[in-house]
Amino acid sequence: MLKRRVIALSLILSLLSLPIAAQNGSGDMLSRIRKEAMEHSQIMKTMHMFTDLYGPRLTGSPNHKAAAEWAVKQMTAWGLENAHLEPWDFRHPGWLNERLTAHLISPVKDPLVCEVLAWTPSTKGTVQANAYHLVLPDRVTQDQLKIFFNNYKTKVRGKIVLIGKPASLPVNLNPPAKRLTDEQAEQRYGPNARPFAFPTPSPTPTPEVNAPKPLTNRQVNEQLDAFLKENGALVRVNDAGREFRQIRAFNNQTFDVNRVVPTVVMSNEDFGRIARILNDGTDVVLEFNIVNHVYPEGSTSYNTVAEIPGTDKADEVIMLGGHLDSWHAATGATDNAIGCAIMMEAARILKTLGVKPRRTIRVALWSGEEQGLLGSQAYVKEHFGSFESQKPGYEKFGGYFNIDSGTGRVRGAGVFGPPEAANILREILEPFKNDGVVGAVTTRSRRLGGSDNTSFNEAGLPGIGMGQDPIEYGTHTWHTNLDTYERILEDDVKKDAMVVAWSVYQLAMRDDLLPRFAKGDMPAKPEEISAQPATPPVRTDAQTPAKTTKPRGNTRKSRG
Repeated sequence: MLKRRVIALSLILSLLSLPIAAQNGSGDMLSRIRKEAMEHSQIMKTMHMFTDLYGPRLTGSPNHKAAAEWAVKQMTAWGLENAHLEPWDFRHPGWLNERLTAHLISPVKDPLVCEVLAWTPSTKGTVQANAYHLVLPDRVTQDQLKIFFNNYKTKVRGKIVLIGKPASLPVNLNPPAKRLTDEQAEQRYGPNARPFAFPTPSPTPTPEVNAPKPLTNRQVNEQLDAFLKENGALVRVNDAGREFRQIRAFNNQTFDVNRVVPTVVMSNEDFGRIARILNDGTDVVLEFNIVNHVYPEGSTSYNTVAEIPGTDKADEVIMLGGHLDSWHAATGATDNAIGCAIMMEAARILKTLGVKPRRTIRVALWSGEEQGLLGSQAYVKEHFGSFESQKPGYEKFGGYFNIDSGTGRVRGAGVFGPPEAANILREILEPFKNDGVVGAVTTRSRRLGGSDNTSFNEAGLPGIGMGQDPIEYGTHTWHTNLDTYERILEDDVKKDAMVVAWSVYQLAMRDDLLPRFAKGDMPAKPEEISAQPATPPVRTDAQTPAKTTKPRGNTRKSRG
């Protein structure tokens, strides 16, 4: 009898020590997911459509809506259900750059590398004029800026105006590695992960007593735009301030094309060259032809949604997604067509394998992320509410997986919730240890920023940010004119879809939802927290809530 008891106890202990895949009999499902992901992937086909056919996908643009409509049709063809577009109020018109040519005409002839600033107007046909270099004073007060503008208003009329000193970019002799070391991944996502420290902001000079307060950069920029328009400047030219002809072109802060002059962001190399020639006392003649189009109907934007319906727990939902919108300097491959392609692929894998999840699995491809997580915020507010103002679906929500850090392999995850939530995710991710996946960590931050998982965190819901190897994301592709299809690592993203598919499947099949903070332990809303440093952190997993502040073909080009 004693011997039988010892054997029985040994069996129980051995079962308890088995990984999740063995305990719930889903080891076969794991191997099937791996096989489908690696041998029958549709990711690169999806990437081709999102980037080559529909990129760039600026929020409110016809390109974005066409990409969203294609995703609805594709997910329906794969067998997902209830695929549709959900409108939300963007409050700004759509905008699209249709043509740009930029040339140095004199004293030498050469094409220039530029991108148009979004939500700015067209030129009146081809404009050719002398360049003028306008350098504003630093930390200027309102009175000082008024005097400065008065002194220079006659000098910008009829000119193409270069703004500011060219950035000085020293050669980087120690570029960052493209992959995290195992030690770095453990420090971020392992069981003894180091807490993330927000960067210390640069000290602000102490003003003299009773001294006028300097204007903010935004205030200066808005007044500069008004000054250039009122005084007849033809084109504004900003320095990209990045190496190797990289350009990040964002948007006119007002979204009103009538309040600014045509504006481009020029490569640092071309901007510096022109500035140096002007500094010699030599006249420089430039030529631009810019054609932009405004779409009033773009004030309504869309999130893209599709589902695999659940069974006995169908009213509970597990979500996965990424943002489909992009900036316009390239085709938005690593930011973030690839995140959407990975999530669509994860859902395709599960549907192809005939999975009957207990909970509903819902894919969401957001818009408005680049303008401030607007689409995901609208969705969370509409469907779930917040901890302080809950809607009926709030308690039925089981987690949202997000990818938005480029093409690198997944190394870990961060979840908003108590330590028990990370423990569960850590077990789920254990089968991928040999693929470089380390584990999971938690965050208590409801601070909004970085990517769409924080829209869920802010509401007190379990947003799950998947952390990845950086590859070229922060150094080359993020928001730049280099962000194209060619930058995708196919093997990495296939494995990412495999990891996500398995993780979503596990959360959809568990008896219980992920643990959440108890009512009395829920972190305070952001406005109730003392001020945080203004400089955002650079990681995008859930442990750290914000990104850093985000040439088609041949870089020596004149697009037309």
